[in-house]
Amino acid sequence: MEKHKFIGKTKEEAIKNAKIGLQELEENLIIKEHEVQKGGLFKSKKIEIEVIEKREVAQEIKHYLSKLLKDLGFNANIELKMKEQIPTYTIYSDNDALLIGKNGKNLHALSIIVGQYIKKEIGENYKFLIDINDYKEKRERTLARLAKKTAREVANTKIEAKMDSMNSYERRIIHNTLTNNKRVYTESEGEEPNRYVVIKPREEK
Repeated sequence: MEKHKFIGKTKEEAIKNAKIGLQELEENLIIKEHEVQKGGLFKSKKIEIEVIEKREVAQEIKHYLSKLLKDLGFNANIELKMKEQIPTYTIYSDNDALLIGKNGKNLHALSIIVGQYIKKEIGENYKFLIDINDYKEKRERTLARLAKKTAREVANTKIEAKMDSMNSYERRIIHNTLTNNKRVYTESEGEEPNRYVVIKPREEK
């Protein structure tokens, strides 16, 4: 993953030079102001920026993820696809169940490790998704069904329901599924890593 340097009289000019030099749109670049070169008696002030192409970041994540899995002893293939401009990595391994872990805990930990690595490399958070044999997609559907079923019970009995502890990604699925429900509402309670969602009945008007 190459970090490019470009200079201009202003940051805008430096970015323009980067777009021309790399033949890329600005939206496909990660741009950081690197340093300001102070002007002297006969020199004008110049801005230097550091630029990384997002496609190279996506490939770096795949490379690091592949190495990490190999070091952990997994034989795996990784498929990279862009979904709504977000790089998504689907892993197909010789032991998907172990990689996923109970309620996806190992998969969640894997995402954190990769996220910390890439943040160190580029100096900022970078959005990406890691899935294992479409586990997340199946898990989303399962959690959405569970949320709707539990919501119906809460709405009918008027008794709130506490769900099992979940990570932030899974809690968000529950909240999003029921966000427009007129009979119940959701709240997250407890402390990490044991936070959970409580589905509560709305007061009838």
